[in-house]
Amino acid sequence: GGEGSLMAVCMCQGVLPAHAGPRGELGAGQLLRWMDAAACLAAEQHAGVSCVTVSMDDIQFEEAARVGQIIVIRAKVNRAFKTSMEVGIKVTVQDVLTNTEKIVCVAYATYVAKPVGAEKVELKPVKLLSADDHLEHSLAIERRRIRLGYAQVFQKLMQESNKEGDYYTLEEKDAVSPEPTRVQSIELVLPPHANHHGNTFGGQIMAWMETVASISASRLCRSHPILRSVNTFKFWGPSVVGDRLVFKAIVNNTFQNSVEVGVRVEAYNCEEWIKDQPRHINSAFLIFSAVNDQGELLTFPRVKP
Repeated sequence: GGEGSLMAVCMCQGVLPAHAGPRGELGAGQLLRWMDAAACLAAEQHAGVSCVTVSMDDIQFEEAARVGQIIVIRAKVNRAFKTSMEVGIKVTVQDVLTNTEKIVCVAYATYVAKPVGAEKVELKPVKLLSADDHLEHSLAIERRRIRLGYAQVFQKLMQESNKEGDYYTLEEKDAVSPEPTRVQSIELVLPPHANHHGNTFGGQIMAWMETVASISASRLCRSHPILRSVNTFKFWGPSVVGDRLVFKAIVNNTFQNSVEVGVRVEAYNCEEWIKDQPRHINSAFLIFSAVNDQGELLTFPRVKP
């Protein structure tokens, strides 16, 4: 068909006590749910059919939102490919008392249009209305190339690191074992966790991943960890209502004032659960820091592989 109009969504949410963690700040898991919902609305508005989350690129959290403030999420389709599209997400926090607005994070998510029966969905191009639209449209193809090559690059890095002879011989004084940080959690996917087609919301899975990673990090820092950044959330396969999702997390390494937690998600239906045949549907690396009562960054002990 012809060109489609630029599809944008603006979502505003007040931060309530139920959305906040122990420090009175908006929980990162809740924010990820809202981001996914806004981006999915923009994607479906452009596609005209139901869409599912494929990935969300690296996210750097610049600012924390507190109870009483307003979260504003702006999402728009930057570029449509054959059956998938990139959605840009910008999150800001507004303080109603000081009338200030600060950037919380910027992210790029990929969504794929679900076919309607046997009919194949072919997405219409995005109509570009401004210089910024043209720039994001051009950059989207480069970001797509990076996403497609990410798995191969990571695999190569893993192979090279395994060749290092002294990789497993680190014996630093006061280094601690990461074993106590190992966390496993099981969630049953219920109808409120899924869309009208029965597919689990990507934002819900990301929120569960953040929760289990936060528990893992807290066992090392002995404090309430603060999520600073997330490596790409990549969905390798779908999950549906009735699935059991197993979340496995462990601290991989520490970097003085930050800690990396790896999370793996496996899905099982009833038959797979009995036969112990998991489906690997997602993995991500989350970076946390922690502060004391004076707001000073805590130092993490070294981890012994």
